Amino acid sequence: MYEIFKRLCEERGITTYRFCKDTGTNASTISTWKNRNTTCNLKLATTIAEYFGVSVDYVMTGQKAESSTPTNIFPIELKCFPMLGEIACGKPKYTNEDRESYIMAGTNIKADFCLRASGDSMINARILDGDIVFIRKQDMVENGEIAAVVVNNESEATLKRVFYYPEKAVLILKPENPAYEDFIFTGEELNEVHILGKAVAFQSDVR
Repeated sequence: MYEIFKRLCEERGITTYRFCKDTGTNASTISTWKNRNTTCNLKLATTIAEYFGVSVDYVMTGQKAESSTPTNIFPIELKCFPMLGEIACGKPKYTNEDRESYIMAGTNIKADFCLRASGDSMINARILDGDIVFIRKQDMVENGEIAAVVVNNESEATLKRVFYYPEKAVLILKPENPAYEDFIFTGEELNEVHILGKAVAFQSDVR
């Protein structure tokens, strides 16, 4: 119906002259259609649909097709996080820095890089062997927060909850698995410990 075409033009602020000029449609075709007030032919309906970004059915019937996409589903914006190798969830282990690898994850994750967890010492924090842990760079974390920590003069790395007591010169790296003991550093040993950053998120595969 011509009224549908007229409505589309009004909604978009498009004149009939502009439409005809943009699409190469003969103005007399629109005029005849308007005067007869009948359903337009398929060719014209297709031209109108493509021009206004609607369906051909809508142009010809005025009925909008129901969307097959749930309205509560939103696209996730992604970005690349550099993968710096593995980090131990158990005894500290050497970690290779591999900036050739990247992990795609949501832009809502405020991290600088990620590491792959190795071991089961953090299972009570729901971080399992093989999970990707996202790290935000910072030199210190609050007591009880999980951090990526390098020890033994940065030759080994581990993921643990950190508890630091400067008045006692004591740093405790606590696992989330009772099968593992705490790592305790005191005095001069603190010089061998460096916090890479805070764990802010993790990504698990369905198991």
